[in-house]
Amino acid sequence: MNVARSFNNWRKFRQTVNELGRMSSRELQDLGIDRADIRSVARAAIAR
Repeated sequence: MNVARSFNNWRKFRQTVNELGRMSSRELQDLGIDRADIRSVARAAIAR
């Protein structure tokens, strides 16, 4: 994996974590996401 792709993946991961982290627990629950699962959801976003 090249440096640019690694950086873009890291940036996408951080953006997803930040956006989900700003949501209330109720909003996350509506999406079916537990606050403890935010990092795993962000990792899955990179894989897409």
